[in-house]
Amino acid sequence: MHVPIKKLKNKKKYWPDFFKKIPSEYQSAFFNILEISLKKDLNLTSKEERKFKKEITTKLEILNIPESSTLADILIDIGIYDIKEDINTILLATNCKEILMMIYKLSGLFHSSQTIQTATDRASKMVFALKNFAHFDSTGEQVKANIIDGIETVLTLYHNILKHGIEVIKNYTEVPAIYCFPDELNQVWTNIIHNAVQAMENKGTLTIDINGFEEKNICVSFTDTGCGIPIEIKDKIFEPFFTTKRQGEGSGLGLDIVKKIIDRHKGKIEVESEPGNTTFSIYLPLTS
Repeated sequence: MHVPIKKLKNKKKYWPDFFKKIPSEYQSAFFNILEISLKKDLNLTSKEERKFKKEITTKLEILNIPESSTLADILIDIGIYDIKEDINTILLATNCKEILMMIYKLSGLFHSSQTIQTATDRASKMVFALKNFAHFDSTGEQVKANIIDGIETVLTLYHNILKHGIEVIKNYTEVPAIYCFPDELNQVWTNIIHNAVQAMENKGTLTIDINGFEEKNICVSFTDTGCGIPIEIKDKIFEPFFTTKRQGEGSGLGLDIVKKIIDRHKGKIEVESEPGNTTFSIYLPLTS
């Protein structure tokens, strides 16, 4: 993340009145602390925050700094977890609290703008993915499409589910676009990712491998760390209406549809499974 502090330092004539009021001996420390604050770790736990606050409060009391507890709160909020040279410099200022509060506000504005930008980017990706997913080609003809794009579309749609406990590892080899029914393949990726999420009970690792050119095929494999498929039912999972889910949770048609779509593409699907390691491998021909 680029933080334009140097540019701000060099544009004194454009500074707001508050900056101009900061005595010259404090200006360097001010900008150094601001830069630290803009890069601060936003993922501290409550326990870590309490620990740092206690340590800072103790140090401020030893230095006979007034309002030590309040200042410790502000310092933690701006990402300062230790009393070092720049902080000592600011603490000597008569308007110390005012200076630290300005750093806090500037840092807050910056992080808020970053959050808005991230949310906007994610919303744009979601809208794009939904448009791609909802588009259905009714011509009945295969079109040239990139397999990776389709998988990424489905992962975008599942982002809010995956981010709460599932790590996605992508091992993609660049592969050429192939003639296919991309809308149907999106159903394949959706079914397999959905089943993997359920098998892992929303917590685990999903590894997606994409390799090309093995016997003129593209191989796409999904490996999850879920409960696995018992060997006694492994041969039945592609049968219509067969399901191990509780009543109302599944129709038993998901993998049957997946198999039919893969067959339509003149490909094949294989599964290997043991507890903690289940892999669905899909082979699609490079030529129609």
